[in-house]
Formats: sequence, structure tokens, C-alpha cells
Amino acid sequence: MKLSLTVHRARLGTEEFQVIRPARPPRRAVLLDDSWYLNAYVDQEAARLMAGLWTLAASSPRSLIHLPLRGSRPDAASRGLDLVLLHHSLQFAPSRWKELRGRLGPGRPRSVELSVPEPGTSLAALHHAENRDVLRQHIHAGTLFVTGSAKVFHEAADVLRRVAEDGPGHVRDGSRHGHCCAQVRCGDARARDIHVEYTDEWAAA
Repeated sequence: MKLSLTVHRARLGTEEFQVIRPARPPRRAVLLDDSWYLNAYVDQEAARLMAGLWTLAASSPRSLIHLPLRGSRPDAASRGLDLVLLHHSLQFAPSRWKELRGRLGPGRPRSVELSVPEPGTSLAALHHAENRDVLRQHIHAGTLFVTGSAKVFHEAADVLRRVAEDGPGHVRDGSRHGHCCAQVRCGDARARDIHVEYTDEWAAA
């Protein structure tokens, strides 16, 4: 899978951080802070892009992966969130994000080719011995921060790929009921799972 990105660098004090964003944020994707779940609504293009970004997060332990989503006009009844993915070893405090975000320039373009594990491939080798392989969450400055290991980022990417693959057929098949969705399980009792739902019904721009 090929991703078109922009790479940004900025300093906070003596530290320099690298932030990676998609060159074009998805047009049809929102992330909502609802009562019981964090709800993501995506079309096929957005689900594929998000799967790619979670895969990128697994192989980029020194970068913050930023997906701007708040401009996608979420339901007025729910708070829209941006998304930042970061490896636990980076130890970046979400409270510093607003200042860092304000210092980011236009960035420079980069394309990367991602290697996606084959279905059924064991991810045991990606286990990081210093963590418990759970996704931890913080919400700050209108942004959901998800921190984890390579293993759990790959597992979440698989969830999003399944939504991208199964969603369109599910909608077209009138014999099916309900909707096509999946859960990104966090494994942390203090965190909410991320409910990802495919939809092809979007208000006109």
C-alpha cells in the first residue's frame, strides 16, 4: 500500500519532534466522542487510509501520526476529534500537543510503500517486551491520542482493512440487516473501544 504524506518537524525547548500527516485528509470520515464508545464513521477510501496510518504508526516509533478529522462536519450532538497515534516509547505528553501543533509548518511531501502482513500472519514477533500490548487513550485539545506497541497498531490496522473490504458489499447486499462495523479493542479497562462503522451516506459538501 502506498501512502502520500507530509512530514513536519518542530521543536519544543531542546526536543525536536516529527509529525506525519496524510497529504490529503479523508473527505468522508469522522471520529466522535460519544458516551459509551469512540465512534468512527468511514467510507472505503477513509478506512483504507486509516488502516495505512495505523500500519505506519507500527513502524514509526519516533513519530507522531496525525490525522485531522474535526473539519469533517461531525454530528452537532457529539464532539468531533482529531487522531494522533504514537508508540509508547516516545513518551510524548498530550498536554504538549497544542503548542507543538501550532508550530508545525507546511511540511515536506513524502511517499511511503507499506508492507502489510499477510492474513493469518502471527504478530508475536512484533511484541515489545516493555509493554502489555494495549492501546491507551487520552483526549486533549480536541484530539484523541492512542498510544501502543507495534503489535496492537498492526492489529487495529487489520480491523480497519476488514471494514474497507467488507463494507461496500454489505451495503449493496439488501438481504443483510444492520450495518458493517468492527471494534478496535483497547485492552485497557479505563479506555473505551473504538467502534468503526462503514457508511456510504454522507451529506453533500
